[in-house]
Amino acid sequence: MKTLAAGIGVVFLSPILIAGTGMMMASSADAVQSSGSFSSCLTDIDTDKVAEQVTKILDGASGKNVHIKGLDLPAEQVPNAQTIVAAGLSLDVPKKGQIVALATAMQESRLRNLNYGDRDSLGLFQQRPSQGWGNAQQIRDPVYASEQFYKHLLKVSGWQQMTVTQAAQAVQKSGLPDAYAQWENLATALQDAIAKTFPGGGNDADGKDADQGKKPSTSTTGCAPGQDGSGFGRIPEGSVPKGYAIPKDADPKARKAIEWAMHQLGTLYQWGGSCTNSHGPDPMGRCDCSSLMQQAYAHVGVTLTRTTYTQVNESKAVSPAQLQPGDLIFSRGSAARPEHVGMYMGEGLVIEAPRTSKPVRITPIKDWTILAARRVL
Repeated sequence: MKTLAAGIGVVFLSPILIAGTGMMMASSADAVQSSGSFSSCLTDIDTDKVAEQVTKILDGASGKNVHIKGLDLPAEQVPNAQTIVAAGLSLDVPKKGQIVALATAMQESRLRNLNYGDRDSLGLFQQRPSQGWGNAQQIRDPVYASEQFYKHLLKVSGWQQMTVTQAAQAVQKSGLPDAYAQWENLATALQDAIAKTFPGGGNDADGKDADQGKKPSTSTTGCAPGQDGSGFGRIPEGSVPKGYAIPKDADPKARKAIEWAMHQLGTLYQWGGSCTNSHGPDPMGRCDCSSLMQQAYAHVGVTLTRTTYTQVNESKAVSPAQLQPGDLIFSRGSAARPEHVGMYMGEGLVIEAPRTSKPVRITPIKDWTILAARRVL
């Protein structure tokens, strides 16, 4: 298909500009592994129940006031996008998963329910009966097609830590693996606008994580909460989430490095800071992201280089789907030259010194787009 420009502009009811997120491409093949510790949603989906819930979500929702620059056939594309988002909500798929689905459908069909395609490909996602996606009639049912896409996405270990294009490719196995990236901004804006058309649409689509300390309930998929940190809810900056403990099987040196890093919680970030006296009066004794990693490991006798750019080459690479406590994970920038680093703590959590004006804190790994991961022990 021809590549279309995807400039983003959104008007919803009144002119509102919704900025898409920036795209981050990763070249690391490790990031698209489909086996490992994050695979917790190998599901048996109740199709009838999903269809019933999608109908309820769509009931009364109108897309006539949703205008997305980059959609050339909105009368056809917006209703299909609404179905994709509604199916995601019915399956308790996080917002990022809905964005992955929308970006995929934009690339595969331009959000049109096609009755043709390459070989026997059909529908919104160009799924193939010969590849086990269902029969032709099922695949051309937008609810069924969306459900099947999400089902396959949830089977991809660590998909929430992948870039949008990596997650889409892990499902689709496309001959053009990087093509999905061009639609990320449009898909992000579209998901945001469409979610607002549904009942309670003023709420975050990930609202299930809103209550601190409460574990999210299982959904129609029967999935148990994954090891992505979402079960801890919102984590106040500088605090340890209730119920967290360093995993008992963590490497002893990793355990001590994590413990040392946790003693720096709440201290303000300082670019270029040495992290040698983060609680002291000199700002340059505080931590930036890479000095926090360096000093945490220095206290267990492991020497790391000083910067994120060099730490990404320390020891050995590991897949984001096979993280262990103490592993370093990298984001922002590129896989070869990342701009940020944090330490995986187990239980789907990461400790980091994020940026100027922010304290050392613990964040859920679901909020990270992992470009590379290294094991230094």
